[in-house]
Amino acid sequence: MNRRDFIQKTSAGTALITLGSIGLPSFTTFNTKHITILHTNDVHSHIDPFGPEDGRNANKGGVSRRASLIDSIKTENPNTILLDAGDIFQGTPYFNYYGGELEFKLMSKLKYDAATIGNHDFDNGIEGLFAQLPHAKFDFISANYDFSKTIMDTHTDPFKIFIKDDIKVGVFGLGIELKGLVESALYKETQYLDPIEISQDMVRILKTEKHCDLIICLSHLGYHYRNNPNKVSDLNLAAATSGIDLIIGGHTHTFLPKPSIVKNKDGNNMLVNQVGCYGINLGRIDFYFDDDKTISAKGTSIIV
Repeated sequence: MNRRDFIQKTSAGTALITLGSIGLPSFTTFNTKHITILHTNDVHSHIDPFGPEDGRNANKGGVSRRASLIDSIKTENPNTILLDAGDIFQGTPYFNYYGGELEFKLMSKLKYDAATIGNHDFDNGIEGLFAQLPHAKFDFISANYDFSKTIMDTHTDPFKIFIKDDIKVGVFGLGIELKGLVESALYKETQYLDPIEISQDMVRILKTEKHCDLIICLSHLGYHYRNNPNKVSDLNLAAATSGIDLIIGGHTHTFLPKPSIVKNKDGNNMLVNQVGCYGINLGRIDFYFDDDKTISAKGTSIIV
């Protein structure tokens, strides 16, 4: 599928928008570069597709179908990064029996590049999460969980940088506050750090020190809390920070047909996306960089 076909096929997704405050590029420049971000969240151990009798989710999802879809997109655009926003564990007997081993092995076969950690990923305790790490051939990133006094110390990174077609993509991870949500015995001495403060630290490092062209936050904070609008969420994070181009979210199982366009603290455009749960959808965001690295983007949610 070429770029024109993709834009026509995903007309229900966001219109092509410019991130930041620079004018929309024409895409007539021969050297326009194209980076694709694919993402999932809250898969919750759903390995098999839903059956034909499963209501509104009938015949949707499944790791095998997701693998085929990912492979086809990567064939179309090799400059693709695959991410997960947490809650990989808990939800089917596969987790009860294998404890997360199968989930990590399958994600490794799908060639995920990175994932952040959700609250349900502690359901077998921090020791249970640690025990499954050898099965994960991808990186875990978490900037606001301080694991220094736990068994997970040194086994996560605050951020990772991926280089695709000479474009530097910085990705950092954020987790939800565990106190009151997860039994303290499960996460032990894990310390929660303020996600807004940490985000600005990450932006400073990734943009100023590492010179990244694109900055992505991989979040398990939740999209928005209508009954508690002041609670830290992806929308609140977007409005309170600057320098982030895309927030990929999880936790609230929010089905967005297309990314939300949000104004950041500086009044510039950025994207926030989440694709529900259970592997039913695959998120796709396509970024286009002109010669001067002006960024435009288009996104959609693809039913698996």
